Amino acid sequence: MTDVESLIRAVLKTGGYRLGSKSTLKALKMGEAKAVIVASNCPEDVLEAIKSYDVKVMVYEGNNMELGAFCGKPFSVAAMAITEEIE
Repeated sequence: MTDVESLIRAVLKTGGYRLGSKSTLKALKMGEAKAVIVASNCPEDVLEAIKSYDVKVMVYEGNNMELGAFCGKPFSVAAMAITEEIE
């Protein structure tokens, strides 16, 4: 398991996250996002918008369908905002 996968598992347990590009960008605008995880095939325009904020961006090695499945969701997830500090 990679560091990013370990981080996702920890975040899923705490509930301190937002799934999806729109929710992630909203969390960034509100100053709630501590870090962002993006799928390897995250759309370029979304990635550029995320990178315009001063936040750590990590890349999940799988695609958006795999990230959604890893998060236990039946839909694709291109971006995920972490909204709580993880120890």
